[in-house]
Amino acid sequence: MSTILETPARAVEPAHPPRPWAATFALARFEARELRLHISVIAVAIVYVGWILWGIVLNGDDYPVLQNVDRDTQSMPMLFGLAVMLVVNRAVLRSHRHDTDRHFDVLVVEPWRRTIAHVLSLVPAVLFTAACVLGQFTWEALKPGAVGHGSPAELSVGPLTVLLFGVLGVFVARVIRSSFAGPVLLVFLLFVVGAISGDDWTAWLAPVVTESGSTPFPSDLLGRPAAWHALYLLGLGLFAAALAVLVSGGRAVVVKQVVVGALALAVLGAVAQSGGVSPSPEVTAARERVSLTPEKVQTCVEHDRSTYCAFPEWTGRTADWAAVADRVQNLAGGAAGGERLTVRQRIDARYGLDDDPALAPSTERGHVTALTAWGGNRIPEFAVGVASVLVAGDEKAASTLCDARLVTAMWLALGADPDPMTAFRNVRLDDSVSGSDTVLAPTEPLFMSAEHTRIVRELLQMPRYDVIGNVKAHWTELTSPKTSMARVAELLDVPAADKGADGDSCEEQE
Repeated sequence: MSTILETPARAVEPAHPPRPWAATFALARFEARELRLHISVIAVAIVYVGWILWGIVLNGDDYPVLQNVDRDTQSMPMLFGLAVMLVVNRAVLRSHRHDTDRHFDVLVVEPWRRTIAHVLSLVPAVLFTAACVLGQFTWEALKPGAVGHGSPAELSVGPLTVLLFGVLGVFVARVIRSSFAGPVLLVFLLFVVGAISGDDWTAWLAPVVTESGSTPFPSDLLGRPAAWHALYLLGLGLFAAALAVLVSGGRAVVVKQVVVGALALAVLGAVAQSGGVSPSPEVTAARERVSLTPEKVQTCVEHDRSTYCAFPEWTGRTADWAAVADRVQNLAGGAAGGERLTVRQRIDARYGLDDDPALAPSTERGHVTALTAWGGNRIPEFAVGVASVLVAGDEKAASTLCDARLVTAMWLALGADPDPMTAFRNVRLDDSVSGSDTVLAPTEPLFMSAEHTRIVRELLQMPRYDVIGNVKAHWTELTSPKTSMARVAELLDVPAADKGADGDSCEEQE
């Protein structure tokens, strides 16, 4: 008789327990690799880096104002963010396009976990943007001529914009299962950004609000709600990400809490930043004080014979002003060669960052205006301001300098420049060295007739020390309003003009 032994069947257990979060992170790494290797993202990233290199190397400013530089980092990340948005949108829809959605039902990674993986795949793109922003800002900040202070909140706008656009791509892919949704979203975002860009509070609903004129402001006068705007972008990005997880099936309480919390952050930031169009009373009062009585907030330092007064962030630039003022004054004769000048930095900040109102010329003798911008054309413009004050006495009188004295003023401004002809061209409105034209200056521009231009051009091409001797020897006559153009040319050994060329530029202006 045989005996049969029966043993109870045992359930076969998996060799390894399911690890959904490990699979989620593995999928995130895979999608991040696919994202950064996509031809569209690579192409736009190359354009982005090339734009930075072109700006800081080939077209850089030797005297950057850092509270403007941080805002200059915000525009290009929008382009990169749009490329990331389109690529991640297609990545989310990959299984739908290939009809493999049903195969994912047997995996431990549920749809909402896959959504989280796609959101996490954006992290390298955000970090790349942050590295580009910091690199661009650091390069400018390390320049010897840099002034001012950057804002961490302003610098965060670029990376947060890439995050927001990328998350919107994930969200739209989860809501609209169509490959056409990404391009439609791109057009919609471009339309919305263009539509809300204006002067009212809705402009701050856009990802980027550059708001920058040609006159740099001291950092404490900007009045921009940069921190609130960064909070708004962060809240909006987190809200879109959590909402994408929610519509993908993530019904956990924590997901719903993140949705509510992120929406609260976005609303708080949006409401708080709405005051960006109208600065606070404190900022408004500070702008008026700086515009009308700058001496109350400035620091003055002595350089040789003159005094230079600047806003606190610009005190390091007074040596640059002094170098230009000294080389101009060294060419002057008479009492002007030893006159004590007062160079004062001035702006008119009462009308906001986007406006650049003309500065009224000073009526105080020996006072010269310096602007907050420096480098490039601003240097010969400042030299024109110094020279015209030495010739006319004050800026108000210099603003009407349209007779033969303008020849002397222009030669003083440009005669000692390392490249006088280039400076002459740059300081004129039409960038020419012939004919009549307007000459730029820190306050009121000057007008040169064709004969003024001819004489100054001849002087700049003559040996400098020959002209210096004539200017110093005939200073009194050269700076007299009664001296004719022909007489000035004669005193300076410039060939006589053609008959009828000795016109009065004052009459031409009228």
